[in-house]
Amino acid sequence: MKFIFAITVLILCSSCWPRSISFVDVGSMDPAWEVFYVETLKNEAPNTPMSYSATLSEDIKDGVQNNTRLLLGNSVDSAQVLIEGSIVSYSITPVALQEGDNASQNRLTVSVRFEIFITEPEEDKMMLTSTRFVDYPSSQDLGSVETELLQELNTQIVQDVVNKLLSNW
Repeated sequence: MKFIFAITVLILCSSCWPRSISFVDVGSMDPAWEVFYVETLKNEAPNTPMSYSATLSEDIKDGVQNNTRLLLGNSVDSAQVLIEGSIVSYSITPVALQEGDNASQNRLTVSVRFEIFITEPEEDKMMLTSTRFVDYPSSQDLGSVETELLQELNTQIVQDVVNKLLSNW
């Protein structure tokens, strides 16, 4: 009886044992993908700061390099993964209304639409729309906090892109 129990436990434990251990999550990213390229995002939203599309594009490059095994390519031709996109919405809206229709907080919302083209092992296209927001006190002038707010939003948008590449969900 003890022998059968020991064999059963051994079989169950060995079937659950990981085949490899790593601190880098490769997810379901295709092994054929080695190089990616990011086109500078287009700015289609009114009121967006002039340099925002370039800043977000650079943050995406850094985020993909730091959180995946993909390497940044020099041209579209060398990449198996091409990331293009456009900023489609940039808005500030009042939230947390108080008496007298005064807002105690404002919300900065940015929406970016991405098209991710895959060239290897077979051609494919993934779509992603990332809409993120951050609230800030209405007593603060947007110009004085905009840089910090956009950095926070960029972190969230970059994570959405990385998640899409790693898991395609």
